[in-house]
Amino acid sequence: MWKRVFLIGIILIFLSGCSIQKNETEKLRDLEYTIAEDKELPEELQGILEEKKKESFKLTYESDGSLYLCIGYGEQATGGYSIAVNELYLSENAIYFDTNLIGPDSSETVAETASYPYLVVKTEYLDKPVVFQ
Repeated sequence: MWKRVFLIGIILIFLSGCSIQKNETEKLRDLEYTIAEDKELPEELQGILEEKKKESFKLTYESDGSLYLCIGYGEQATGGYSIAVNELYLSENAIYFDTNLIGPDSSETVAETASYPYLVVKTEYLDKPVVFQ
């Protein structure tokens, strides 16, 4: 009797450990996007960005069938910073947006005044949460 219980327990452990699960971050497809200039942004979004730019921020904004993904890196001591988009893709459960801040090159002459680097990309509206990476 105990051998049967043991064997059933081993089978249950094996079956539960072998279930097939889809990775929630698995890329379904890359999303096309454009870098949105300030003058192209909805007026309300321009105001929000102006208020938030001094601190780091991550936000989304939807308007007229487009989704705006906004990321800011807060106040930097000098100019010369840029932001690179590493990836923007759709998974089964979310949109993933991966960026990084690139500092000025040591050989570059930069403004010695504070700067507030931020980036806005415009893509198709999808009813999914956005994960900033």
